[in-house]
Amino acid sequence: MPDVIKVDKTAWRTDEEFGREMLAGINPVCISRLQKFPPESKLELKDYGNQDSTITAKHIEENMNGLTIDQALKSNRIFILDHHDTLMPYLERINSTTTKTYASRTILLLQDDGTLKPLAIELSLPHPQGIKHGAVSKVFIPSENGVEGSIWQLAKAYVAVNDSGYHQLISHWLHTHCVIEPIVIATNRQLSVLHPIYKLLQPHFRDTMNINALARQILINAGGILEKTVFPAKYAMEMSAIIYKGWDFTEQALPADLVKRGVAVRDSRVQQRHGLKLLIEDYPYAVDGLEIWSAIETWVEEYCAFYYPRDDLIQDDNELQSWWTEIRNVGHGDKKDEPWWPDMQSRSNLTQTCTIIIWIASALHAAVNFGQYPYAGYLPNRPTISRRFMPEAGTPEYVELEKNPDLAFLKTITPQLQTLLGISLIEILSRHATDEIYLGQRDSPEWTTDAEPLAAFERFGEKLREIENNIVNRNNDKRWKNRVGPVKVPYTLLFPNTSDYSREGGLTGKGIPNSISI
Repeated sequence: MPDVIKVDKTAWRTDEEFGREMLAGINPVCISRLQKFPPESKLELKDYGNQDSTITAKHIEENMNGLTIDQALKSNRIFILDHHDTLMPYLERINSTTTKTYASRTILLLQDDGTLKPLAIELSLPHPQGIKHGAVSKVFIPSENGVEGSIWQLAKAYVAVNDSGYHQLISHWLHTHCVIEPIVIATNRQLSVLHPIYKLLQPHFRDTMNINALARQILINAGGILEKTVFPAKYAMEMSAIIYKGWDFTEQALPADLVKRGVAVRDSRVQQRHGLKLLIEDYPYAVDGLEIWSAIETWVEEYCAFYYPRDDLIQDDNELQSWWTEIRNVGHGDKKDEPWWPDMQSRSNLTQTCTIIIWIASALHAAVNFGQYPYAGYLPNRPTISRRFMPEAGTPEYVELEKNPDLAFLKTITPQLQTLLGISLIEILSRHATDEIYLGQRDSPEWTTDAEPLAAFERFGEKLREIENNIVNRNNDKRWKNRVGPVKVPYTLLFPNTSDYSREGGLTGKGIPNSISI
């Protein structure tokens, strides 16, 4: 049974859990701080018309615990899950199929107890006279009772549909499996197996090419499982390709990502290595992730310092320079002229690059993959398709929503066949292999004979085991409401599992494998 309904069958419906899963669910990498109200679109006005939000102060201020919008913005209390600009360009085509869905914006308030309170959901469609005329939007606000309560549950479901599609196609496929593949290829083509950077990175590429090849055969191919089970359907890969246009290698570093989304700021008073102050203090993915990130960075820095004590050794390493040239100019050739690429002329740039690669292959993938069955194995919590629009008053669908809201809900979300297919898939994807090798572990103790790197790797393992204890302690600390939430599911997706050599595998909901192998 999926964890999300194991202890409490209905807690997934609560607004608190809806907000918590943006911080500790399977797609905790999208929420951002709202810095200007109302939200504005970045879509081109000449192509898409006015796509700015129609949410007003009147919609939300009554529910803001006495704060005004200006006060909440200035105190960093307003956050947004914004899928509007990503999806709007595709809605006309998507909605011409059996799918009927919206582009969504969700506004949330950070409360004094650290939880996120949904304030409003905006659901938008292209203008009926064409998308160049802008969007037609409706705003829904929280309600618990009667038909208004049922409408609010449906509004949250449409948001979950948006988020499920974005999670699977962008957060999971594009930002982990896809972007790492050219790096795997370049490493095997350009670096000798004796090269120190090959030895550093090789464990983080285990089985990645195999799983990606399998994905091309049955998952992301035309008419494949992904097209059948997520709402963008045949436009799924096109959407991923368009989003890749905005991909920036350096922003895959966790600290850079958190700062970009406005959920953290750089603060010289912070003692930790990452130097960030989280604006959502109880953000399980970010809190655990920053500890993991810092541990990886320290390990990589110590390793690189041993083999490259001077920058000129990096500049004169022909294999290393050929490797980096292939990654930039061939592997990620569409991005070769971007100004953000590290120049690979210094040890700090080499350390940054290798840390990002290891982060993507290990912790980032673990965070967005292994919670899929625990959270999305119960489809009402994470529907992947919507089949009809929000019912309008006076229609048979509205009457049905009044009389039998659960039936109306089920008639709206993913149908039975796709539900069975989708759950079967994520149940497999969420399993750890019986031969899993976790972060801080190696498949052979003889991977190097150099004493200093071996000692540094041992310190890395010790740090990861310390982080395991930190995570357990945080999950048991009642102050941190987002660690467990109404559904009583502790956040363990970034629990390293370095201490586990049992090789049991299965649906454990914890553990950071070295590589993207499923």
